[in-house]
Amino acid sequence: MRILIIGSGGREHALAWKLSQSPAVSQIYVTPGNGGTSAWINAGIDAADIDGLMKYIREKRIDFVVPGGETSLVHGIADACRGVGVPCFGPDSYAAQLEGSKIFAKEVMIEAGVPTARYQVFTEFSQAAKSVKKAGVPVVIKADGLAAGKGVVVAANSAEAVEALDSMMCKKSLGGAAARVLVEETLQGEEVSLLAFCDGEKAVPLSSAQDHKRAFDGDTGPNTGGMGAYSPAPLLPDDKAAEVCEQVITPVLRVMQKRGHPFKGILYAGLMYTPNGPMVLEYNVRFGDPECQPLLMRLESDLLKIMQACVAGDLGSVDITFSPKHALCVVVAASGYPGAYSKGNPIYGIAEAEAASNGNVMVFHAGTRNDNGQTVSNGGRVLGVTGLGADLAEAQKNAYAAADAIKMPNSFFRRDIGAKGLNHCWACSGKK
Repeated sequence: MRILIIGSGGREHALAWKLSQSPAVSQIYVTPGNGGTSAWINAGIDAADIDGLMKYIREKRIDFVVPGGETSLVHGIADACRGVGVPCFGPDSYAAQLEGSKIFAKEVMIEAGVPTARYQVFTEFSQAAKSVKKAGVPVVIKADGLAAGKGVVVAANSAEAVEALDSMMCKKSLGGAAARVLVEETLQGEEVSLLAFCDGEKAVPLSSAQDHKRAFDGDTGPNTGGMGAYSPAPLLPDDKAAEVCEQVITPVLRVMQKRGHPFKGILYAGLMYTPNGPMVLEYNVRFGDPECQPLLMRLESDLLKIMQACVAGDLGSVDITFSPKHALCVVVAASGYPGAYSKGNPIYGIAEAEAASNGNVMVFHAGTRNDNGQTVSNGGRVLGVTGLGADLAEAQKNAYAAADAIKMPNSFFRRDIGAKGLNHCWACSGKK
């Protein structure tokens, strides 16, 4: 079977690595791809180029399409594939609005009865600014559309809120993504990620994960696409995942089915655990990055079979099992990220770091490329160094030992990925 994976990040490298383990897979193509996915075949087609993707699918006689990120889904790759009879693991463009439009997602949540923060929608700067000056702080400002992880600002005071609104709505810092803006109450608590495989009717939750969005230790600095993640997250134990899934995933599937657009693929709920229970911050319609990396390191089942069952509407026919081991991913980023950063920095020691781990570490490439045989940086988030361990502390130790062994000029990574999980573990065990 010939598989096409669409995307260029660490998630896509992890998907290629995991799908290559299926005995049914004969060839994997990745587009645009990166230095790590060149171990298979990189196509170089942009994820938003649906016509180009479909031409490539026909030329290479692709049997199954796996969109890694949201871009191709929002632009209609699943619809186009359905039109020519090629299975695609992901929702149609209408259902993909659960990520493509935060307002659409909020409207679905309200209809589905999913707990979420109160919000207002604005199209005019003056009205939005007037509202935040009256609102309590902190307040959350969200661009409605896709903004590459830069469309959410948690403002500590009204001046910061107005500044964010001015940047989005007047200065057009996010382009058309902020034509409409949400002003949302700030939820207090701790975040956790719950992903579920969905076949249009049924949802099966994956093990939980916890992402780290801020650039620097102690959850300080600007928001990023994610600086690391680990799984499972003690905040959401596996024996509670099905219960939470019934609260925040299954009701959305019912609404999508009622609207004639059954959701098939991965539905990701970003949750805030508040004193009143879990509430949804946002939905993604694909694997998170970097949550995908530790989750796939722990997945024991054949990923292709699961994806095929989702597309066929037959998720109950497959077993989905995860290793009891823990996994933790540390993102190595280019200095300056998420702001301006340099590219072309040589990277050394990846193979040696993996070899020294006795099979407990995988280094997933994100912003890399091959330059005459040398791996060099080509993005903000460069590598996802992912370690396995019998417990979270061991997974953390293995991941950081590998990250320290890899050398790249002008780079940095957080040193506290997993610390919140370890604090939960110690609290639950009574240790200090």
